[in-house]
Amino acid sequence: MTKVLRLILGDQLNLTHFWFEKTDESVTYLMMEMRQETDYVIHHVQKVVGFFLAMRTFSQTLQKNGHRVRYFSLDHPENLQNLKNQLEELIQKEGFTRFEYQLPDEYRLDQILKEVCESLPIPSSAVDTEHFLTSREFLKDFFKGKKTYLMETFYREMRRKYDILMDGKDPLTGQWNYDHDNRQALKDKKLLKKPLIHPKRVKEILEMIEKAGVKTIGKIDSEQFTWPVSREESLEILEYFCEQLLPNFGAYQDALTTWDPYLFHSRLSFSLNTKMLSPLEVVQTVEKYWFAHQDQISIAQVEGFIRQIIGWREYMRGIYWAKMPEFGDLNFFGHDRKLQNWFWTGNTKMNCLKESIGQSLDLAYAHHIQRLMVTGNFALLAGIHPDEVDQWYLGIYIDAIEWVEITNTRGMSQFADGGIVGTKPYVSSANYIKKQGNYCDHCAYDSTKKTGHGSCPFNSLYWHFYARNREKLEKNPRIGMMYRTWDKMGNQQEVLDQAEFYLRNLDSL
Repeated sequence: MTKVLRLILGDQLNLTHFWFEKTDESVTYLMMEMRQETDYVIHHVQKVVGFFLAMRTFSQTLQKNGHRVRYFSLDHPENLQNLKNQLEELIQKEGFTRFEYQLPDEYRLDQILKEVCESLPIPSSAVDTEHFLTSREFLKDFFKGKKTYLMETFYREMRRKYDILMDGKDPLTGQWNYDHDNRQALKDKKLLKKPLIHPKRVKEILEMIEKAGVKTIGKIDSEQFTWPVSREESLEILEYFCEQLLPNFGAYQDALTTWDPYLFHSRLSFSLNTKMLSPLEVVQTVEKYWFAHQDQISIAQVEGFIRQIIGWREYMRGIYWAKMPEFGDLNFFGHDRKLQNWFWTGNTKMNCLKESIGQSLDLAYAHHIQRLMVTGNFALLAGIHPDEVDQWYLGIYIDAIEWVEITNTRGMSQFADGGIVGTKPYVSSANYIKKQGNYCDHCAYDSTKKTGHGSCPFNSLYWHFYARNREKLEKNPRIGMMYRTWDKMGNQQEVLDQAEFYLRNLDSL
């Protein structure tokens, strides 16, 4: 008699997968809350709670639909906290004759499962997750022979392949990209909308995590956990995004403001990265809504959102599988400093960092410009080791899974890959941060000063970064102007001395 054991990982909560089209008495689905996964990095408490709650909700839905599920909560007396040990015990005790799993998205888990399957006494096989628009190998094959994998080229291919915002083979309106229109600072707080939330009481699951001794960071309200943990909740947030947030999304997606943490961002990244929603359904839903409301929503708003999903998200996943595991060790600049303690507390006098880090600790969330041009920008200018930066980003954000985190962090944010992901380092002085919002308005540092008491650290560190990395960067055609400006600067040594002072005192900034 055939008895199949199928593994479902915590980021494989895809109810539309072919596995679940019909019930089969010979199939048992296995889901586990494991210390193996809670402990490989220090996670935000909301991330741990969110994953466990979404997994439990998914398991309950499967059971309601007639599927057989074995679910091991973190405190289950038979939970061995290790995937290999749990599988071997179940196979031995319950007589399973075959093991199946969906391909994991993390290289780490991919290797673990391959090793586990080699040691199992029964045959095993893997299937696709049916989530992404491309296969693991697509991007590597698409850019075969190229040193740089240009995202815009890939993005246009995805638009054509899936007929998104297209007129035959050409983009609607004749323009592919509206990024230039999507960089406005928010001036009118009356435009803001409250996010759609689904508050839940999570006291019991939180107590279980604390009792188990799982080390976490960040804050949580045990009576008001607001992230979506089901497909139904996720679809409601998608609908709300289209109706209330999409009209202003593109224009203000790069804005930095103390007024609101979410602005017009969708809050769908956790739903997408756990596969409660698929990228194609999200993109097609947004596109369909825009087609019906073109008189109210400009194409720049919808194109900016779609580019994030089928452009950056899909592209980063392709980079991950093309370049791992070597990508995880890249350190182009040879940076070696430790991450400052205030990255774990938010206790810094630099208001932009205080706001971005404080929000991250409070909500397990920050939007892409906070991650790239505030926290990431500072880490790169300060010469923090990419391993330190990776660990922080992977732990603190609810949507952070290595395939999407490490490519954005080590690649785009830290340029530790030397230019695989981005064509130049994403660094800026205080001027960019000031231009994007109100973070500089109530800061202890003066955004207009490069040197002297109270000068913004971003200003001198910016020029110090270019000066110390001249040999590596000077020939980059996108950076030449920076060095021409630097060479004309009359107070170079004063700027470098100011930066050196800040580098010696990073912990007290």
